[in-house]
Parts: sequence; structure tokens; C-alpha cells
Amino acid sequence: MTLRDTNLDKLHGRHFDVCIVGGGINGAVTAAALAARGASVAVIDRGDFAGFTSSASSNLVWGGFRYLENYEVPLVRNLCMSRNRLMRAYPANISEIGFLAAFGQTAPFPPWLASIGAYAYWGIGNFKTNAPRPLSTESIENLEPVISVKGVRGGLEYADAYLKDNDARFVFGFIRSAMDLGAVAANYVELIDAERVAGQWHVDLRDLEDGHELGLTASVMVNAAGPFIDALNRSWRLRTDHRIVYSKGVHLVVDQLTPNERVLAFFDDTKRLFYVIPMGTRSVIGTTDDRVDDPHTTVTDADRTFLLSQINARLDLAQPLTTASIIAERSGVRPLVVRNDGDDHREADWTSLSRRHAVEVDHVKSIVSIFGGKLTDCLNVGEEVAEAVNELGVPLTREWRRWYGESRREYKREFYRQALAMRLDDMRETPGIEPLSDRLWRRYGRRALGMLDEVRADPSMAADVMDAADYLRVELQHTATSEMVTRLDDFLRRRSKISLVVRERDVREADGLHEVAEILFGAKAEAKLAEHAAAHWSA
Repeated sequence: MTLRDTNLDKLHGRHFDVCIVGGGINGAVTAAALAARGASVAVIDRGDFAGFTSSASSNLVWGGFRYLENYEVPLVRNLCMSRNRLMRAYPANISEIGFLAAFGQTAPFPPWLASIGAYAYWGIGNFKTNAPRPLSTESIENLEPVISVKGVRGGLEYADAYLKDNDARFVFGFIRSAMDLGAVAANYVELIDAERVAGQWHVDLRDLEDGHELGLTASVMVNAAGPFIDALNRSWRLRTDHRIVYSKGVHLVVDQLTPNERVLAFFDDTKRLFYVIPMGTRSVIGTTDDRVDDPHTTVTDADRTFLLSQINARLDLAQPLTTASIIAERSGVRPLVVRNDGDDHREADWTSLSRRHAVEVDHVKSIVSIFGGKLTDCLNVGEEVAEAVNELGVPLTREWRRWYGESRREYKREFYRQALAMRLDDMRETPGIEPLSDRLWRRYGRRALGMLDEVRADPSMAADVMDAADYLRVELQHTATSEMVTRLDDFLRRRSKISLVVRERDVREADGLHEVAEILFGAKAEAKLAEHAAAHWSA
């Protein structure tokens, strides 16, 4: 029986203090925070965890420098404090990174004004990052020869932070933490209906893998459905003070454009910021910012043409980037919070809307709704929702158990001691951009100690399991038993970032793909491969 099967059995027929609908970043941190204070928690998602907006971010952890344009100083302060807190809690996963902004003719303000803002931003963040520095055109050219300085009036370098692995894996870390604290989580579970009767919620669910139905009861419902929050609240006949509008963002992944580990920032022809973000041996170009009415989006030819033309005009490349340069791409929406006052916000400058969040509580129906937010602010969201649930009468303990952050230092010391003794970093067949020990610790923490035992018992467990994927057999075994992979894309895109850094045809033709499927799905391997091919490779 798989971990998911076990959790489905635990869901059915049980009463929970809280049922969370949505397993993106908001639902994941809420589950972990509530479980840490003793609540019985169920968290479900009709797709995979982090399967929608939370897997379409820029992988940046930042305080929102651009929000200073709208004088949102309290918001920037809170986000900077959240960034600092995440950097302390996740030193192997979240690293400080420099942003080099080049101010060309499309920049909406001069470099000197941006420099003043950068120093203010640094101070608002308690000076916890490297100090900003204004840059001349010559300095930009020396630091990043890939940037075309034609028409550039000057530049600026300041610091924020970013995720070394992908956003979806970071989200799953909170799901894993919640389960370690007693929560029950299941992906690919659809909410059929929820009705409040005699002071408690009766929740009907459907397992989308085999169609069977199950049910549970809960004292409180938490709507963490992200872009789908409004539709879910309407189904519960709930009137809220806030609602969501959508901004579409697109990222294109190409071969590494600069060996320097920094973010390059530019203003496009519409005077909006876009970036070149490092991702190992790849670079990520994005994002766009377009108002849409449907949360389901795709990358269009127009999106590709726009981003490629913008970056080609701002970089001095030996060969311009073309659609053939694109290794992978992703598209998603930002759920932006607005007042639910009937205004469609089309006449206003809606692109200036910030990524703030709002938590609303309905005391009559015992519903907590989480609007908006971003990865940087996730810990605050979890704590705010916990307090809201406490207000609704769910008794929570005063003391928090450990629900976020990397494994304790004693585990880290022991892991590196053993890894050094067994010469783990010499075992990898394909040299990477970081030592193997660093990668295993960053992804798995104390669980990586068990992986060392498996590698000692069988050195083949340290071999790459799939061509060009940089993923070890021992990691895959761990994923199969501990990470609730239900469909192949869960592994390729969300527990790992293989499909973000390896071309689709290379994944499809990889010698180890069938072994991957067999380890993950056993007797269902061929069916899961066929399912994935029909959904992703039919073209």
C-alpha cells in the first residue's frame, strides 16, 4: 500500500478539526502550522501539491522592491522580514542573490532615483543583505559582458534571495512537515460537496485516480484554492470583502546565458520589469504580466516572440535566441487581491497591484479564506490562519512545534561526516554544478542520512537513474515511498525539476525512463507512461 493509499484510508469517515482545500503554498503552510499546534488536519488538492500557481513562480524570495513605487512601505517591510526569516530557516535552500538592473531607454525612471530606492529598500530590510551599489555603464559591461550597453544610462546592483531548487519542491516540504506532525494529505482528490449541518461540515470527496468516493467531517473549512478561491466561496454561498483578479506570467528556460550567479533585470518595451534568473546550468527568462480572465493559461506564440525579442535586444549574444533555444516553458497566473466592490479594475493601473495576501474569517459558517499571497510571505500566512482557526473555537496549543526550516545542525554535521568518510562526492558519474552531498542535504535534510546507508549497501544507488536528469537511483527510491508521486509529471516537474532543465524529447527518449516509471509505479508503470505521453507528448 502506498503512502497516498494509506492517507486516503485515514481521511475516510474521520472527523478533523480543519479541512484545507488546496495544496499550494497557502494550503501547505496552513496544514503544517495547524498541525504544529495540535490540530487534526486534512489537506486535499484536486491536482498535485503545488500543481498550479505554486509551480509557476520565478523561484525568487524577495521583499517587493518595485512596491516602493506605490509607497507600500509596510508591505515591503513585512515581506523583507519574511525573506530574512526564510533565509535563516532554510540556509541550504534559500540563498542571497544579486540583482543587476540595467536602465535603458525604456526604464520609467533614472538610475539615480532607483539607487535611492535601493538604499531605502536595504534599510527597510534591516540591512540583512549586501549593500546596493550604483553602476556605471562601464561597470555593467565589466561585470556582465553579456549585457548590451547600447542605450543604457547606468545600472544598479542590490540583493534579494532565491530558491536553489524549484518552487513546487519547496511547497511539498511543508506538506511533508504537516504529515510528520500528524496531518493527513492526499493529492488528486476532488471536493464534490461540503455542507454545514448541526455545527460541523460534512465533506464529500472523490479520488480522481480510481473514481471512488469518500467522506469526512470537519469543524472548520479553509479555502486555500488560490486562483479558484472565489468559485469555491460562491459554492458555499459565502460573501467576502475580497476577491481575485489574474495576471498571467510566462517563463522560458534556455541554456545558461551567463556563468555568474546573479539575476539580470531589464525593463521591456512596455516599461515592465523582466528578468534572467539562474537555474543551475540553465537561465530562466520572464516573466510577463498580462491581465487575463481565465486562470488556465498556456504559453502562446505571441508570448515567445515577445520575450525573445525583448531579451535579444538587451543582450549581446553571438547568436540571437530563437524558439529552438527554448528548453522548457511554463505559464501561470498570479492571484491578485482586490476589494469585492463590483469594480472590475480594468480602468485602473491593475499591473501595480501588489502580491499582498488577505485572510478572511466567517464566524457563522466557520470558513477561513486565504486570498493572494506569494512564496515569500508563506510563514506569515500559516501563522495568521492558525490564529483565525483558534478564534473559531478549535483549541490549539500555545507552543508551536517545529513546522518549518531545515533539519537541525546535529543531523547536518553527521550527514557531512558520513558523506566525507564514504567519499560520496566522488561517486557521481556526471559532474554537476555543486557537490552531490550538498544537493542531497538541501533536498532531503535528515532523510539523506538514510540514503547514505542505502548507497553503502549498494553503490549502484548513487548512479544517475536517467540520462541528463542528474537524479540518483536512491533519490528515486525515496521519492517512490515518501513523496506521494501519483503521476509521472509529479516527479518530472514538481518533486524534481527535470522537465524544466531537460528538453522534452530527451526525457522521452532517455534510457532510464522506464526504470523511473517502474520504481515509482510498479505494475502500473506502462499505464502511467502512456497516460503521461497522451497528456504531454501527443504533439
